Amino acid sequence: MPGDAAAAIIPGSMRPALIIAASLAATLTQASAAEVVIGVAAPLSGPSAMLGEQVRHGAEAAAQAVGAKIEIADDACTSEGGKAAAQAFVAAKAVIVTGFLCTEAIEAALPILKQAGIAVVATGVRTNSLTDRKAKTGWPVVRLAPRADDEVEAAASILGRAWRGELFAIVDDGTIYSRELAEGLRLSFEQSGLKAAFIDTLRPQLDNQIGLAGRLRKSGATHVFVAGDRPDVAILGRDAAQIGYQVTIAGGEVLRAASEGVDLAPGTLMIGLPEWSEIADPAVVARLRDGKVEPDGYVLPAYASVEIAAQATKAAAASGSDILSAFGGQEFSTVLGPVGFNDQGDRTDNPYRLYRYEGGAFIEVDQQ
Repeated sequence: MPGDAAAAIIPGSMRPALIIAASLAATLTQASAAEVVIGVAAPLSGPSAMLGEQVRHGAEAAAQAVGAKIEIADDACTSEGGKAAAQAFVAAKAVIVTGFLCTEAIEAALPILKQAGIAVVATGVRTNSLTDRKAKTGWPVVRLAPRADDEVEAAASILGRAWRGELFAIVDDGTIYSRELAEGLRLSFEQSGLKAAFIDTLRPQLDNQIGLAGRLRKSGATHVFVAGDRPDVAILGRDAAQIGYQVTIAGGEVLRAASEGVDLAPGTLMIGLPEWSEIADPAVVARLRDGKVEPDGYVLPAYASVEIAAQATKAAAASGSDILSAFGGQEFSTVLGPVGFNDQGDRTDNPYRLYRYEGGAFIEVDQQ
């Protein structure tokens, strides 16, 4: 038979995936938007339950706005929870899934979802390997969250332009995250022809950083990037001012943490993500607040993830293709602005921006 002949030339390892894709495309073509089920994975139990509630609130609001049906499952931010959530989505006949804030949960869920032909829009997982291994794993995933290395890439790009010709230093606090951030920045700078005048490690959680401020002044550095927590950066800024050392201090997104006693020095720079409520569609923000939902944390990213899922599902139904193919070559309109994805499944833009601390708040710096 013609069908059997066609199957005979398709490698056996590819047949299940092709059959699933064809079946899913047929399902999407026949179903209306209201009939399509979008799965939402969130940690609704355990230590991350507060974040899971943010995901739930955002997803429910978006589903109501786009007229979609959602199935919410607790992934508990664990591998066991991820497997259970994936099985629940398969049982609910979801055609696409959003959510997931933890690597353990999504990595356990993806093999199950892949087997069922269900694509995923990851809302909060930043681990590079999620998409870096896509060619090997075949996982049907794109992510709204930035990659783990987007922060250092943004810092290198933004500060590399601003600090060219300046004497600068790089300091870290010895933690794994900070050392990787500082080392990544150093390497990126050197690849573009910039070399730090001084590299050092601070001792965190001290009452003063006079010693570090003195070493930085002696090095001649007029600018310093500190891969460290907000309290340590604040104390360094205070102590530099006390010894009459004029220096521009910059740090990463952890500077958005709440102030603990000593405040950041005016003019401190931060490479960080936006406050989502400040860049989101004002009408959506107002609607959420009218419904007693404060649009903080993962509320708006979860809302955007459901919007993307709904638009991808509609595009796949219109073209008769599988949903994962619908992510390529187009931008999705979301509450947070347009979002596109590359072939690997990462965002085509880097959402990190430059901010300056002024008047007790971070103000975005115009890069034009």
